Amino acid sequence: MPSPTDALTRPAAEPYLPDPTVHAEQDLSGYFRQMRVHQPVAWRQSVDGPGFWLVSRHADVLTVCRESDSFVSTGGNVIDTLLNGGDTGAGRMLAVMDGPKHTSMRKLLWRSFTPGALTTYAERIRAATRELLRTALLAGTCDFARDVAAHIPLAAICDLLGVPAADRQFILQRTSKALGSEGAAHAPGAARLAKGELLLYFAKLARARRDEPADDLVTLLSTGLVEGDRLTDDEVVLNCYSLILGGDETTRLALIGAVQALIQHPDQWKALKTGEVSTASATEEVLRWTSPALHVGRTAVRDVELGGHKIHSGDAVVAWTASANFDEAEFDEPERFDLARQPNRHLSFAHGPHYCLGVHLARIEIAALLDGLRETVNVLEPAGPTQRVHSNFLSGLSSLPLRLGA
Repeated sequence: MPSPTDALTRPAAEPYLPDPTVHAEQDLSGYFRQMRVHQPVAWRQSVDGPGFWLVSRHADVLTVCRESDSFVSTGGNVIDTLLNGGDTGAGRMLAVMDGPKHTSMRKLLWRSFTPGALTTYAERIRAATRELLRTALLAGTCDFARDVAAHIPLAAICDLLGVPAADRQFILQRTSKALGSEGAAHAPGAARLAKGELLLYFAKLARARRDEPADDLVTLLSTGLVEGDRLTDDEVVLNCYSLILGGDETTRLALIGAVQALIQHPDQWKALKTGEVSTASATEEVLRWTSPALHVGRTAVRDVELGGHKIHSGDAVVAWTASANFDEAEFDEPERFDLARQPNRHLSFAHGPHYCLGVHLARIEIAALLDGLRETVNVLEPAGPTQRVHSNFLSGLSSLPLRLGA
């Protein structure tokens, strides 16, 4: 079990959800439970700008994700951009794009993320994961977040994008800072600087791929057609940025959360070790339990009723997938970590037109870790205090010291 210093405090009053510190320091599970029962759709005013609709129930979050004619992403897909004037990549970056152009770009990229296309990467991911675990076992102790989890999704998405191995530590450091998931990102401007450095990096890589094409996503974006036209340089760079963040951060946090959950629930660790549960069902429960992306941001483009409230065109809507994944109306005993859970309609990949592009890749990576743990590790013990990420969008640990035994 985590040491007392790892414990989150319960909010004494209404938590201010746009504040990253609230999510880093407070356990909001009780708050969201009350919201689901008493105010499943509720208006919340921001401190110095427009407010937003807080959506907490599984059925309503599903509606927001699915009904793209009513709720669009072009106004921003996270709470920060929704409340601060929108996303500069709106209409140019897949994550904040809607309509026919979104459909066309998604079709272009999807060919690289199908199970068939990922077959050659899957064994490479499994082999790399086993090697990382063996190295950690030989050392006896490690920071699982830094020494193991940081390398699994980063290597996979960098392989797909064609990022050279020598550049990957640079990419890891900037992705963590760009989304505010590391302590260093608390410094003013650190996230903006990291984002700028990533954009500049991919601008250079995209120029190189235009001159010398390769079998990777950067080349696909640079040379492919969306609605019959080539993407602009800005569009190529913005989508590389979006893919590296989406492909690295959330899965990394799910991997770390998986190990923490197995330590905290020894019965489930035993069930995994003995093969009582399948890797497939265990993977889905890890995704539900960790819920690494806290919410989905949308903007209403017409007046619509949701949860008994009239949402007006132009209103910001923040659908909390991390709350929906623990909704008692959808999940039996949602506060129980159950690797055999069936059915498991979690919303960790969202839903609808913006259903996560990397869904199969994430499942491969989590399954590779679970299988690697089952095959090579016998002892999992905490070896020091953990540290949580500092973000209002991401949830999980940035540090997890472990003691391992073969």
